[in-house]
Amino acid sequence: MHDARVTDDGARIRWVELPGGTGVTGAVAATGTSGVAGDREVAEDPGSRSDRVYLHGLGASSGPYFAASATHPLLAGGRSLLVDLLGFGISDRPTDFGYTLEEHADAVAKAMEAAGAHGADVIGHSMGGAVAVLLAARHPRLVGRLVLVDATLDPVVPVRGRPGSSGIAAYTEEEFLAGGLAETRERVGPLWWATMRLAGPEALYRSAAHRSRGTTPTVRELLLDLRIPRTFLRPSADGPLSGEAALVEHGVRVVAVPDCGHNIMLDNPEAFARETAAALAP
Repeated sequence: MHDARVTDDGARIRWVELPGGTGVTGAVAATGTSGVAGDREVAEDPGSRSDRVYLHGLGASSGPYFAASATHPLLAGGRSLLVDLLGFGISDRPTDFGYTLEEHADAVAKAMEAAGAHGADVIGHSMGGAVAVLLAARHPRLVGRLVLVDATLDPVVPVRGRPGSSGIAAYTEEEFLAGGLAETRERVGPLWWATMRLAGPEALYRSAAHRSRGTTPTVRELLLDLRIPRTFLRPSADGPLSGEAALVEHGVRVVAVPDCGHNIMLDNPEAFARETAAALAP
């Protein structure tokens, strides 16, 4: 386990680091891609591979959500950092941190600087995808390519009683700390709660509230303006993204992944590894 100090008060982000090894050279065909014609062969030289940084979603942790994918033969071979955002997983849970998406991105940037991960491939799921976009926009030398896994791009209206960030954001912070966290536990179910219970309550609430509120410019607008390779993986069952045509027109490779829900890397790990390897091919 590795860590880096990311706040003036000494709070630390921690990550599991998978070191580079002999790796494999594989070939994959990119399928189900909107806006990209034809199949692509992926032949990767593990010795020249960029570092990869994995960022989890709200209430999650990168180890449980990404370890199997990061070690998949199509993605293994170079150094991978499975980072837990501040307030979540094995990272510190300061109560005086704002937990805005921008602050999350800046904290990850400090951890990447400490790790010497420059020009990295960043793979972000859900809220972690939004953080990844802000990271690329605010710290461009740290990010070489993006893979967004059903990522948050737009503000979300809070709705009381829903299990995700919109349901959490419908409380005030005082309501959430007094009883909303217990109610959320009942709504999210045992799989999500297994990692959500590791989050600091303030971190969980504030991150959800800021995820729902969004940013200015929006994450979508920032993504459109980036000039690096960008891939967005979405569940095919959900149908086209809102504004998908504009994403494709701006060079974002949008891939519909079959047989999965929001947690693509857990629901269909083979397709996730194949499409992510295609996105990160030299």
